[in-house]
Amino acid sequence: MRREDGRSGAARGRAGARPRRPGSRREALAAYGFIAPNYVLLLVFVLIPLAGALVVSLQRTDGFGAGEFAGLQNYARLWSDPLFWRALGNTVLFTLIVTPVSMAFGLVAATLLNTALPARPLFRSILILPMAVSGVATALIGVLVFDQNSGVLNKLLGAFGLPAVTWQSDAGPAFLSIVLVTVWWRTGFNMLIYLAGLQGIGPDLHEAARLDGANTLQRFRHVTVPLLGPTTFFLTVLNVIYSFQVFDIVFVLTGGGPAGATSVLVTYAYETGFVTRDQGYAAAIGMILFLFALLFAAAQWRASRTRDVVE
Repeated sequence: MRREDGRSGAARGRAGARPRRPGSRREALAAYGFIAPNYVLLLVFVLIPLAGALVVSLQRTDGFGAGEFAGLQNYARLWSDPLFWRALGNTVLFTLIVTPVSMAFGLVAATLLNTALPARPLFRSILILPMAVSGVATALIGVLVFDQNSGVLNKLLGAFGLPAVTWQSDAGPAFLSIVLVTVWWRTGFNMLIYLAGLQGIGPDLHEAARLDGANTLQRFRHVTVPLLGPTTFFLTVLNVIYSFQVFDIVFVLTGGGPAGATSVLVTYAYETGFVTRDQGYAAAIGMILFLFALLFAAAQWRASRTRDVVE
């Protein structure tokens, strides 16, 4: 009986197995062939440089000749470096301000542009315009506006009899200038992604909520915002990673000054690697930055996955 049960079980297993469709192997090979260039680019431009940076971070270098293996000394040095902690604090503060503000502005703009607003194409073009230029060009526009000696904003303040703001000399205004320019630059991108998410929401859901007595604000809070959850998760990850990697706007607007008040991790790594020429220590800063971004993305993905399972 046991042998018969075993044979019958095996027979049932073979009978229940999905037969391989003719040509499936060829299709699988074709699919791997199409995605192979992406993996090659990922290997050449991401994984290999990342491994090289890890190797350099374990060395003691002075910019000349080969480095000497130093183990974890560069990482241990980070704990006692006040400039690193200041740059990390500035990066975290920058991220906590820019990410929610730019996403909120992007959501409001997308909501308005998703309605029958007059001159919608014009407003969309104005908001998306910063995306058409590089971060350096955007920062140069910021210099024209926020320069404390010849900037447009200080000239306008002077025209109204108000005192000029020392955008480059004081820590607070300098930090505020890079936040404002970055928010202006990122709002258009967030608006574009949110607009795509809004256009994927069926109007019947809003109509059902309206028939149930929900007003505009209630429909936005209880229908629109929850359905934009995946879009918000995607934008949160991208904005946080970008904020931790910000360089061009800070470098052009303030150069990390005054006295390191606007220095972030990437500008500090740049100064360490290319000014003081301590590439090993700069690579260690870069690896810590990569670790922060990786841990945040993993935490956000896990939280989103857990929330979807619970719901």
